[in-house]
Amino acid sequence: MFKPQLRIPATYMRGGTSKGVFFVLHDLPEAVQQPGEVRDRFLQRVIGSPDPYAKHTDGMGGATSSTSKTVILSKSDVPEHDVNYLYGQIGIEDDLVDWSGNCGNLTAAVGTVAIQQGLVDASRIPQNGICEVRIWQQNTSKTIISRVPITNGEVQETGDFELDGVTFPAAEVVLEFVDPVDAGESLFPTGKACETLSVEGVGDFSVTMITAGIPTIFVKAEELGYLGTELQSDINSDEAALAKFEKIRAAGALKMGLIDSLEQAATRQHTPKVAFVAPAKDYTASSGKAVKATDIDVLVRALSMGKLHHAMMGTAAVAIGVAAAIPGTTVNQAAGGIERTDVTFGHPSGTLKVGAVIKQQGENYQVQKATMSRSARTLMEGFIRIPAESIE
Repeated sequence: MFKPQLRIPATYMRGGTSKGVFFVLHDLPEAVQQPGEVRDRFLQRVIGSPDPYAKHTDGMGGATSSTSKTVILSKSDVPEHDVNYLYGQIGIEDDLVDWSGNCGNLTAAVGTVAIQQGLVDASRIPQNGICEVRIWQQNTSKTIISRVPITNGEVQETGDFELDGVTFPAAEVVLEFVDPVDAGESLFPTGKACETLSVEGVGDFSVTMITAGIPTIFVKAEELGYLGTELQSDINSDEAALAKFEKIRAAGALKMGLIDSLEQAATRQHTPKVAFVAPAKDYTASSGKAVKATDIDVLVRALSMGKLHHAMMGTAAVAIGVAAAIPGTTVNQAAGGIERTDVTFGHPSGTLKVGAVIKQQGENYQVQKATMSRSARTLMEGFIRIPAESIE
């Protein structure tokens, strides 16, 4: 005898150029409120993974790394914070839930859901103006400030802010990543802003390996045989290229100390990211929009969960902004090698500007904050239905 499906409150959100299913911790079944195998199985079933067809027909996922995401929010128990934000990246075909990093794009939606679900104290929400939602990012133990517009006491989601990679305009949400690298942490895990990474069976590459925003490996496009203007179809249709990128990612993860053996990279797909950079050039974005070299400082293409991203991950944008501000990095070199406090980069869907405040202390650098603008929109709210057997 099959049991009826469970009915669980949820919100389906677009945040930046990603989509995900948001839950409030106390709304989840008791067995799912704790981390572990039951929670992982539950979130996989919500998304429709693992799916050998790679379609997510029987779930809320969109069969891409940008649309196979889940979030659990709760009222924060960290002083001077409003909401705890826990992010789970769901594998598509793989039996995997990766908790190793944040999603910068979905961060843009956290403030909206937190306000709508009563996780932000009413006294902090203006009748009209900006509500500063203080987010504790649980995956990374970092503070993020989300500035959410409020109109007549409610979140203002509609507006005229355009974000390349998102079809329609919406209200602007400004994100501030505070101390994305703690003073006691190493911005460059190997101690070098640029170095040679030797990848067995592939070759040697000039790379910058950085931990700001999300651990990221930046490779020079020319050393890979690319221009930096490539779109998704140019990379994702090339299995040999994807295999090469994965080998580079695994070798970098090992050198950064994120894994103990190359074999472990398969179980840690969300981090680190791997991206390739090049000096600014004219190109046509995936939407058909013409991007002029004079409108950008540098070209960046990044891979997420083994595929070239259609735009740019928010956390990787933080890494780009920080790396661009530090002399000698591959990103800074490609961006002209000059001092800067912000950078506008070209990605497959268009352009994005990100700022970073860097303080130099001797030979070391401290990242005080990184900022960027995104948008978010509630797509659907109500209940998720899921077979009870999936969490037993």
